[in-house]
Amino acid sequence: MAKRTAHLVNLDPAASPTSFEFEPVIDIKDLVSLEDVMSELEYGPNGGLVYCFEEELGQIELYTHHPFLPTLVQNLTRMNIRVSAAYLIESQFMEDRYKFFSGVLSAMSAMVNLEIPWINIMSKMDLVTANTEDGSGGARNGIRQRKDIARYLDPDPMLLATRRGQEGNVENPRFHALNQAIVQLIEDHPLVSFLPLDLTNPDSLETVVSHIDYTMQYGEDEEPKEPHDLDEGDFQDME
Repeated sequence: MAKRTAHLVNLDPAASPTSFEFEPVIDIKDLVSLEDVMSELEYGPNGGLVYCFEEELGQIELYTHHPFLPTLVQNLTRMNIRVSAAYLIESQFMEDRYKFFSGVLSAMSAMVNLEIPWINIMSKMDLVTANTEDGSGGARNGIRQRKDIARYLDPDPMLLATRRGQEGNVENPRFHALNQAIVQLIEDHPLVSFLPLDLTNPDSLETVVSHIDYTMQYGEDEEPKEPHDLDEGDFQDME
């Protein structure tokens, strides 16, 4: 992959220091942290997060509903800083269709709330796809067929109406009306699709980065590189 300078910024007041492989150059916890709020104000976890809202957000529900992050994005845009969002869910979500579609609806809500260039990513695909370089075959969560995976990468709302292994045959009677409403919503507003991300596959990484570059128009303002001037020495090997 192309080498670029990157800076890690943590905007989660509840993040654990051990969760970062690299130290953030800017850490919102230097300003406010959930632990300090809970200790000093004797709030519980939920109350502490609410107090931290005006400083920064950490839970997905806050990105989908709270107005602060759209305001932050607008301010960054005014500073001519290009912003793009990457929404990640893990491949394990395919083991629970209801959990998966909860993630799909959260992505839709956040996309509408933030109104910025956006891509959705399904991470940890090495857990559900075969790895020929792994002696165990990889896919610790069981290998899934390409056709099955495709129904999640491009969410098929009919998965909500059927049981796994019996798709298209047996209707799930539980929460039928709610499921049908969700199915109709996703069909009417097909905003969400996922890029597969396998950190063990360089091609997968390149694909995701290229999509992010495209959404942000990365490099659009760069001047084209001029080729170096040719001289007689450049043709010696051709004689």
